[in-house]
Amino acid sequence: MKTFFSTALALCLLPAAAWGSVTISSPANGQTLVSTVHYAGTATTSTCPEGVASMGVYVDDKLIYVVNARMLDTELVLEAGKHNTVMQEWDYCGGSTVASLSITVTGTSGVFVTSPANNGTVSSPVSYVATATTTSCAQGIASMGVYVNNKLVRVQNGSSLNTQISLSPGAQRTVVQEWDHCGRSTYVPVNLTVQGSEPTGSEGESELANLQRDNGWENWGQIPPDYVDCSPCSGIEWSATQGISSPSESGNATKYSTSGTSPYAVVLWVDPVIGSYSTHNLPDTNHTLVPSLHNFTYDTDLYVTNLSVTAVLEFDVSMYMNGIGMFFGTQCNHLNGGEWDVLNNVTQHWSATPMACNLVNGWNHITLQFQRGANNSVIYQSIAVDGTTSILNETFAPFSVPSDWYGITVNYQMDGDKYQSPNTTYLDNLSLTYW
Repeated sequence: MKTFFSTALALCLLPAAAWGSVTISSPANGQTLVSTVHYAGTATTSTCPEGVASMGVYVDDKLIYVVNARMLDTELVLEAGKHNTVMQEWDYCGGSTVASLSITVTGTSGVFVTSPANNGTVSSPVSYVATATTTSCAQGIASMGVYVNNKLVRVQNGSSLNTQISLSPGAQRTVVQEWDHCGRSTYVPVNLTVQGSEPTGSEGESELANLQRDNGWENWGQIPPDYVDCSPCSGIEWSATQGISSPSESGNATKYSTSGTSPYAVVLWVDPVIGSYSTHNLPDTNHTLVPSLHNFTYDTDLYVTNLSVTAVLEFDVSMYMNGIGMFFGTQCNHLNGGEWDVLNNVTQHWSATPMACNLVNGWNHITLQFQRGANNSVIYQSIAVDGTTSILNETFAPFSVPSDWYGITVNYQMDGDKYQSPNTTYLDNLSLTYW
């Protein structure tokens, strides 16, 4: 991913008011905070037609966070004490503007980790036990989670966390975080050295890796207004080419292309990973595996070639058993709203989330976490793009399906724009983790 600032700019914090403006919405100047500080702001430029390229946060003259967008929204852990902080924007024309403020950090966190100990040496799987408290949100704690090397790998609802996580040998940077019902969060770092061999999984956790390479993907087109599966379809053409070495993160990506004449037509690719027609020799003929599963992580690297014609990209996990359907549908609604949406299984309508979909031309890393809750409810837990995570905890009821539908699929879908412009994307390192 291209970084839109130079060393010279990074060292120069003098404002250039003529270039644009930076508006900080959080934190407030002079505010006293706990260790986690919510930074949020927007930037504009009046002299650069290409607009704002990136924004960053300096703390005590050190650049500690950068996002390639005109909006910044993140949480950073700071040491106790007084800090001079600066939020800065860089535009595509080489201009830059800053806004400054001072804050005081108390060093008191709302997250209390019993296990593991920070800077400890452990064996995999690692037991995480923690609790969280909040003094400012009357509704209390919504959920807790664990990040491993900036990737959210586990979320549990409520104010306590008790789970085991498989970690690879070596140094691991982990974080235990809580989110309250008022939209705020705190977290504490837990740095570890992991001994032993490669992890084999815990709590029944399993991973199906490199799904983009699978033989057995199914595909259909869908034409508006009915969007009924068809193959072939009049008005849309598509292809999927495996074994792509460039662009690729692993050397074995899959290229997805669509074109045609029917506006807003879509193409859906489906990989039946478990159950009927399993591509991983997991037919589950005794119907014991699928009913035991409650948690899913969809993780992939996505390469976008042309954002201007990328209307909607959809990433799904579907689960079917006993006449019940649970469709964890998540889409980046890039051209039609600019936000991430999740699917209401009952109404079959998309529900907008608070998270903006800020993909870039080039590689994007996407991680989605889902959970099958009580009464087979569909719970959208979180969306993460390039390390920026939005906790959702949105719950919907399931829907009815034919009794012979059984299994789990991983899906990818590309929606056309109003011209059905030719478009190409790539997936790499696509995986489904389940437990």
